[in-house]
Amino acid sequence: MRGYTVVVALGTVALAMALGGGLTAMAAEPDKPPERTVSVSATGSVAAEPDLATISIGVLSEAETAREALARNTATMVKVIEGLKALGISAQDIRTTAVNVEARYRNAKEQAPALVGYQVTNQVRITARELKRLGEVLDQVVSLGVNQISGIAFEVSKAEELKDEARRTAMAHALRRARLYAASAGADVGQVLTISEDPAAVGPRPMARSSLAAGDLPIEPGSQRLEVRIHVTWALR
Repeated sequence: MRGYTVVVALGTVALAMALGGGLTAMAAEPDKPPERTVSVSATGSVAAEPDLATISIGVLSEAETAREALARNTATMVKVIEGLKALGISAQDIRTTAVNVEARYRNAKEQAPALVGYQVTNQVRITARELKRLGEVLDQVVSLGVNQISGIAFEVSKAEELKDEARRTAMAHALRRARLYAASAGADVGQVLTISEDPAAVGPRPMARSSLAAGDLPIEPGSQRLEVRIHVTWALR
């Protein structure tokens, strides 16, 4: 029994020594050096002229009863929509966004609010694709009974295609900077590892609330700057 015990003990020690030697050899191996990279962010932009506009217009009608207010509002809104179509606005570019019926109360000091009538609001969002006629369109809808214009937002219909030029410009800027940094560090730019683009931040450009004065409204859409920001990582060699 004693000899068996000694053999087992010696075997255990030998195994431990063998494993220890292997671990020591593994620890002695040098770590693989990290891959050298250079990361650069850059922007590119292009100017574009808006070619369409979206407008929110509405009709507010008041009467003693809700039924009468709704009837007045409906009659006016029908004329407005027919007038829009006559001006070349297609049905696909006219979308109802809100219809509200509300009671109106008169508040007197030290008295309970008294019901004095109802008001109905009907709002639509239209897309105008002929900016040269936008002033005429607004003037016409006002003459037909529109008494609410919440704003105008100008858009570029082919913004995504136009931004491709901004992307090429951004990439050229990023590569130029990457080469500059690499050369300063005594290296060369290798293959591209990653490319990412920030979400678009430029949307429709809103105008201030429009006046309801008679005559064609002066409309100046101006221009928009479409910008792209990218982040690129290259390997260094």
